[in-house]
Amino acid sequence: MSIDQHKTAAESGLDSLEERIDELIATVKKLKEENRALRSKQERLIAERADLIDKTDLARTRVESMITRLKSMESNL
Repeated sequence: MSIDQHKTAAESGLDSLEERIDELIATVKKLKEENRALRSKQERLIAERADLIDKTDLARTRVESMITRLKSMESNL
């Protein structure tokens, strides 16, 4: 192999490596964006879950209060 052929092979290898690095950089950027979106969605879901738990507790308290009042009314009859 001549020096020119070695240079061409090395340049080809470097070009291939550069393409692969560019692909990896693009993949990292995509994964970072997906991770950011997933974290944001997780935060919204956690907040929604906490809100639903609060609403469930409030509903439970109100139902228990109604049952207590009904039992009280029943015993007064």
